[in-house]
Amino acid sequence: MGTLYLVRHGQASFGADDYDQLSALGRQQAVRLGEYWRSKAVPFDAVVTGTLRRHTQTLEGIAEGLQGAPAPLQLPGLNEYDSLALIRAIHTEPLPRPDTPALYRQHFRLLCDALAQWMAGVISPQGMPSWDDFSGGVRATLEQVRRDHTGQNVLLVSSGGPIAAAVGEVLGTAPEVTIALNMRIRNSAVTEFSVSPKRLMLQIFNTLPHLDAPEYAGWITHA
Repeated sequence: MGTLYLVRHGQASFGADDYDQLSALGRQQAVRLGEYWRSKAVPFDAVVTGTLRRHTQTLEGIAEGLQGAPAPLQLPGLNEYDSLALIRAIHTEPLPRPDTPALYRQHFRLLCDALAQWMAGVISPQGMPSWDDFSGGVRATLEQVRRDHTGQNVLLVSSGGPIAAAVGEVLGTAPEVTIALNMRIRNSAVTEFSVSPKRLMLQIFNTLPHLDAPEYAGWITHA
């Protein structure tokens, strides 16, 4: 039986004009994860990522820490939803940059509301697929891993939305639970599925074994 390791990207540039860029800390998180896996002699037979810059940069950091990794298969179906398009679909007035705790909370309250409406088919944010198409892309990736990599270790680097959708698919969770899972996935966190010929099963969710030491306490981030 193999293992699928799903990794959320390292800390990106929340609140900046271009979110799709790892911060300096985000790169450190990724390198540290690779170093941790190298210390545990965890091998990877295959790598799958989305096509976003933060996915590629996270994999580069992991590979640096590992001192090598297989060439990735890049799949657009592992790309994140557009959070700003979602919020604009339910709140048409411009919002200030979320640079205070109150504005940060407001941003994520609106995002959770918009996610629920998108998943229910109530809104169709501009430039985005339907929820059925979005989750279908994640489902197709999981099926490809189950079909092609049973008995192997596969590294998947993506974002919180696709990873939450993957967990929701495997566990059969309700939309509100999938949203709650999404909001809790931390940067560079690891979720593991066991891979058998018949099914994927959740083993662990949203763990940070590479940051489990006092000197890394300040490295734990959510956005």
